[in-house]
Amino acid sequence: MNNGHGVDVNELSDSVTDDELHVAAHEPPLATMPTTRRAIVMALKRHGNMRSGELAELLGITVAAVRQQLVRLDQDGLVTHRRDPDGRGRPSHTYQLTPAAEMLFPKRYGDLTTELLGYLGGPESDEVGRLFEQRGRRRLADARGRLAEKPLAEQVNELTRILDEDGYLADVEELPEGGWRITEHNCAILSVATGFRQACSSELSFIRNALPGARVERVAHLMDGAHVCAYEVQPRS
Repeated sequence: MNNGHGVDVNELSDSVTDDELHVAAHEPPLATMPTTRRAIVMALKRHGNMRSGELAELLGITVAAVRQQLVRLDQDGLVTHRRDPDGRGRPSHTYQLTPAAEMLFPKRYGDLTTELLGYLGGPESDEVGRLFEQRGRRRLADARGRLAEKPLAEQVNELTRILDEDGYLADVEELPEGGWRITEHNCAILSVATGFRQACSSELSFIRNALPGARVERVAHLMDGAHVCAYEVQPRS
């Protein structure tokens, strides 16, 4: 079973329990990797370009075992290689991580953003509010080109695609009584939204401004204890 990060959770261990698999699937991607594969990734991250023999010596395993894992990492798009001479005239492969492998390592962008916003005066700062307004205007300008001259139903579907592309894991459903419900199953800026509610109000304003022909109400809110954020969209009379 692939967890969406090129990591096969089934390879963690034959003795892993269902509960342990559930936890592993929600851990950082690197932590869920099989031990040998993770060690190779860490070695390449620390040392840069390395040959399979160098990796085997560093990790204390056979070259064959290293190459087997390198094949899997290459298939997953996490490792690339080039051919170069090994000093004795024979071609050799040198391995390195691809840019896609960066997703495996911890990133603290949200923490940094929260810290920087705090220097502007905290959650009640007018400057922080203006920054979110500016972000909202940029998002709206980007969205309008994709929504222009579409009927409302198509606008709702296209806006949902935009939200999904932005990392909100969004989908939409038609309501039996008419209208639609857009659901965001993931908050792409959760760490920022936790400290700055302007992020949430900005999201609602963005959806409303993107759909001027509809009434939009938030009916579920992650910050209020729901497991999703959801918005009901009704055509204006």
